[in-house]
Amino acid sequence: MNINRREMIGLTASLLTTMMVPAWANSNPSSNEKRIIRVAASGLTINGTLATLREQSNVGRRILPSILEPVIATDGLGDLSLESGIAESWKRISDSVVEVKLREGVIFHNGDEMTAEDVAFSFSPQVMFGDTQPHRGDGAKTIRAQANSPIRSSGTQCPPEVAAVGRRLWPSLEEVKVIDKYTVQFINAVADPTLEGRLSRMGCDVISKRHYLESGDWHAWAAAPVGTGPFKVKNHQAHQQLILERHDKYWGGAPEVDEVHFYEVPELASRINGMLAGEYDYATDIPTDQIQTIEGADQLEFVGGPILNHQITCFDKAHPVLQDPRVRLALAHAVDRQMIVDMMWDGRTVVPKGLQFDFYGPMLVEDHNAPAYDPDKARELLKEAGYNGEVIPYRVLNNYYTGQVQKAQIMAEMWRAVGVNIDIQMVENWSQVYDQSSPRGIRDWSNSAGFNDPVSSLVQQHGPNGQQQQIGEWTNEEFNRLSAVLENSTDQDERKETFARMLQIAEYEDPAFMVVHQTAAFYAKRKDIDWKWSPTFYMDFRKGNTTLVSS
Repeated sequence: MNINRREMIGLTASLLTTMMVPAWANSNPSSNEKRIIRVAASGLTINGTLATLREQSNVGRRILPSILEPVIATDGLGDLSLESGIAESWKRISDSVVEVKLREGVIFHNGDEMTAEDVAFSFSPQVMFGDTQPHRGDGAKTIRAQANSPIRSSGTQCPPEVAAVGRRLWPSLEEVKVIDKYTVQFINAVADPTLEGRLSRMGCDVISKRHYLESGDWHAWAAAPVGTGPFKVKNHQAHQQLILERHDKYWGGAPEVDEVHFYEVPELASRINGMLAGEYDYATDIPTDQIQTIEGADQLEFVGGPILNHQITCFDKAHPVLQDPRVRLALAHAVDRQMIVDMMWDGRTVVPKGLQFDFYGPMLVEDHNAPAYDPDKARELLKEAGYNGEVIPYRVLNNYYTGQVQKAQIMAEMWRAVGVNIDIQMVENWSQVYDQSSPRGIRDWSNSAGFNDPVSSLVQQHGPNGQQQQIGEWTNEEFNRLSAVLENSTDQDERKETFARMLQIAEYEDPAFMVVHQTAAFYAKRKDIDWKWSPTFYMDFRKGNTTLVSS
């Protein structure tokens, strides 16, 4: 059975409600008025907190870097290279130690100056690791996490699921040693060529030690953390709105805008209507089939493109049918990824070379590709596996990812075309996605590269303490052993060979997931604001990126 383009389009048709007449907000406020940017976002957080270690999500990446900054910065509007930020400079002391010189005069939102003590505290057991231990050359041990029912912690001790993420990001961090007021050393238990990259990713942020301890409760602190970012929390109503106000003493220069208001507006029609009516200045997660609607309004424009994230589909190999890797590989061969890119994204993103990104540079495995679209091969594999029409559940959220429901329907039809009995189960939240009270099978997910090395995506998301293994969805002994090699070897040839082997395991021999396409993030925005979008997901409203264009 072949599915043509027209049949695919017919699977899902969505109509936007009647558009409102534009009533544009004043784009040039007087000197006595606050300049406020209003953003209609599909979501603000998943877990209702503003703690980066708890909110390792796409929606969180969009907002949280405005509040909390990692030790080493990334040129998110440029070439994505590492650059000085709250760390003025850094140098290698050995294969396992990096020394960081902090920028003097960096001020927290509460007025305190950031010092080495704050940095060390930010990477302490109390904040990041709990009672977990670093692996010291014996391989990381998987820390089980209750993704659907987090355990409430006591006092200011970080919850267990936060510690699990901490060890995901830093499996072997032994100590952060204070050398002097503005110098620290990050001391790893084993060699690690990616220490600098780790220091640049979301979750490796510096917080105010005094504010954290005075909060008295981790959850109270996580609702409004104090960091060094360009904006500070003014008001946070979980899953409704987040109001950020300018940090006047920001080390990089105070932003041009006084406040940024993020509103959670899950419905696409409401986000677009609000843009057309002048209620919002930006709207996130706009599909390409709305380009004409947005650009048909003189005051709006459509911007965005591919970002450092891949849309993937995860397999739970504990499901009786999916225990056989041939069934999982058949599911991958049955999907025409290029058709999805062309239909849903107007060709504005790409089908990548498996779970890797071009900015890996010399670590990119050029001759690796995701399983090709081959429905005949899929049928052959299903026959070899003895598949006999058993139901495979596919849990789907209502467009947490842009176009998620449409993509799920398209893929389900492709799977049915090769004889797979797919049951789409619509769920309301991530807790229901992860719930084990009934058999899990397939789910949507995405994978971000936090820095320019495969450790940041393949190991940190799928390795011994990646989410898939922490929630008991997938594991592979050889893959886990090679994860340690990729993380700890200082021989680049060995690392690249290891990476290639890990891709082969995770995408062909014992599939953990299938890569669908590189994620693209598109926005509707006002034309009169000179704003550059970032391929890191972050909506950057720092000084210099919110200039009003004269009419």
